[in-house]
Amino acid sequence: MAQQPIDPNAAISELGQIKLGETDLSGVLTQVSELARRTIPGAEEVSVTLLKQEGAHTAAFSGEMALRLDELQYEHGEGPCLEAARDSAVVSVPDMSEEVRWPQWAAEAVQGGAHSSLSIGFPIQESVLGALNIYGAEAGAFDDDAVALAETFAGYAAVALANAHLYDTTATMAAQMQLAMQSRAVIEQAKGIIMGERRCTPDEAFAVLAKVSQDSNRKVREVAAALVERTTRAPGLKRDRGASGNLP
Repeated sequence: MAQQPIDPNAAISELGQIKLGETDLSGVLTQVSELARRTIPGAEEVSVTLLKQEGAHTAAFSGEMALRLDELQYEHGEGPCLEAARDSAVVSVPDMSEEVRWPQWAAEAVQGGAHSSLSIGFPIQESVLGALNIYGAEAGAFDDDAVALAETFAGYAAVALANAHLYDTTATMAAQMQLAMQSRAVIEQAKGIIMGERRCTPDEAFAVLAKVSQDSNRKVREVAAALVERTTRAPGLKRDRGASGNLP
């Protein structure tokens, strides 16, 4: 049974206070779905659909019913949450028993305990669309005021999700750049070791690493790291053999 809604202003304020450095995109999505469930009158369960080029999936949900009804739409390839996400539109199903656009899904929704639904679509990034899906246990669960509140909430949620998506993407890129820089540094160290021992050019040293990489089916970075570690661990190797004479 839907609980007594909380103050919408408090919910919106809570959305604005999400600290991106203390959570990830999944955490923000979960907070959005839970806040919507507690804020919008008539909401029994809530989910968030993300629609990308590779397809749609439910990124957060407040209960198993919402997840199941979303997934049924993905299986059918149609339904209110998909239409709302694709068109950034408001799609309402006031009474599942009278729904004619998606009769099979509506019948399954009734069996699952949902008798009405409301989906609010919103863009997150150029390649990512979303929809806030609200399911009601009763027919006609969402009046005009509830729809207006859901639209307002979805607007604030879209901003929070866009910020979280950007933060998540930026953090991932930063981590990838850091790893790339570390990889480059260890490869340069390994090249230096080989150049010093074989009196060869940088290109020739890299060719040695590349050949070992290919022969051993390992990444160049892994081969380079093994050589650097071996050289550091055993600095007393004989000069006539050298640390690179038998690359790991």
